[in-house]
Amino acid sequence: MVAATSVSALLWLFGTGLHPRPGLAALAPLPVLLLAPRVSARTTFAAAFGSWFLGALPYLRYFLHTVEQPPLSAFGLVLGTATIYAGLLLLTRFLVRHGRFAAAILALPAGWVLMEYLISRAGPFGAWWSLAYTQSAVLPVIQVAALTGWLGVSFLVLLVPAALAVLIDTATPRHTRIRCTAAALTMAVAVCGYGYARLAQPTGATVPVGLVAVAQPEDYVPVDSPDGQDMITRVVAEVERLADRGARAIVLPEKAWRATDSTLPLLSGPLTEVATRRDVHVIAGLVLTRADASVNAAIDFPTGVVYEKHYLVPGLESDLRPGTAWTRVPGTSWALAICFDLDRPALVRTNRAQGATLLLVPALDFREDRWLHSRMAVLRGVESGLGIARAPQLGQLVASDSRGRILAAADTDITVTRSVLAAIPEPGPETFYARYGDWFAALAALLFALTLTAAAASLRTIRESRPRRQRSRVWAAHRN
Repeated sequence: MVAATSVSALLWLFGTGLHPRPGLAALAPLPVLLLAPRVSARTTFAAAFGSWFLGALPYLRYFLHTVEQPPLSAFGLVLGTATIYAGLLLLTRFLVRHGRFAAAILALPAGWVLMEYLISRAGPFGAWWSLAYTQSAVLPVIQVAALTGWLGVSFLVLLVPAALAVLIDTATPRHTRIRCTAAALTMAVAVCGYGYARLAQPTGATVPVGLVAVAQPEDYVPVDSPDGQDMITRVVAEVERLADRGARAIVLPEKAWRATDSTLPLLSGPLTEVATRRDVHVIAGLVLTRADASVNAAIDFPTGVVYEKHYLVPGLESDLRPGTAWTRVPGTSWALAICFDLDRPALVRTNRAQGATLLLVPALDFREDRWLHSRMAVLRGVESGLGIARAPQLGQLVASDSRGRILAAADTDITVTRSVLAAIPEPGPETFYARYGDWFAALAALLFALTLTAAAASLRTIRESRPRRQRSRVWAAHRN
């Protein structure tokens, strides 16, 4: 038990987290799954709970100290998911021990996906909590998100160990192994075939997009301060340089400045002038205070259209008012969004449904989550079929296409100025997921209901067999 728990915990530790190694999460449950049919239910639960909890410990530090979430919320998420994971492995153990092999293979992936979906709907962080992002670097696999959304990728991640556990178990009948192997190979060929075919599709015209994060003080900088004016001067110089290289749009980080209606012209004047003169669009992120409230805004220059961030980070942005309007850059198919907005697949789908082909996204990360948070945005582009241009401070500048290919990237920090330029292809038609949404959650719920039905049928069989066994023992005692 200790060995299985330890190996599984290590696989979870390195296969998930803020910079996961691709593929390890698909192996992490396997040691405990192989152990489960041979040990008690209590041992199985302890091994499963312990392996997930130990592997997820780095999340606690991130939630508590980096994004400053309440301890109840942080511990509730980690302990709650550890409990559900352990319960799903208990269900798998029961189904294997009673010969319900097909249901055993489906119980873990279907139940986990259903949990991810419910967390995304009821929790404050959207689709942040998911195993799908662990595979963001495996391009053929994540193409399935264009059909199923992020949930389909999570399903595949956990389907692999569940199927391997049944195939490796010596108690599994030979004919069951043959069927499971055939089904697994068919699915693998289908997923990889679809992925490679989608990656091989030709791309259309491209949009040259620049991403910039200039060096700045630690806090958001008032535009009417000397530091604020110095930042504007250096931004204008970067715009000039990127325009010389052919950029049509240039995205700056979220909350780079603070401004009010009265001080905003100090920012809008220089950026409108350079944007007009160089025939580019400059997207600036700032905290904008008006008479009634402060908003987290992204403003396009030279048009002056304002987008207000829809989804605010709990606690950290409690002083801001969320926006509700959808914003396109006039005369283009480019839409605006801000950082945490892209943790919500529905927001990206809505933009795609309204004709957006490219998202221009000011952002602000926390250094240590630079890889994970940027790849969440990349997966949103794969799901809905659009390009992503995301420019965070304290994160990673990332431009990606509708297939999740990273076209340009650079780490950012307030101590240095970083910029990249990428030619982002115009995508084709909207994806199946963009059109039909989270249909895979309903399929997962159905599959999980079928596994519970199989478990209930086995329980009925056990109950019905007990009186017969008791009568047999009584009759044997009577004859003796």
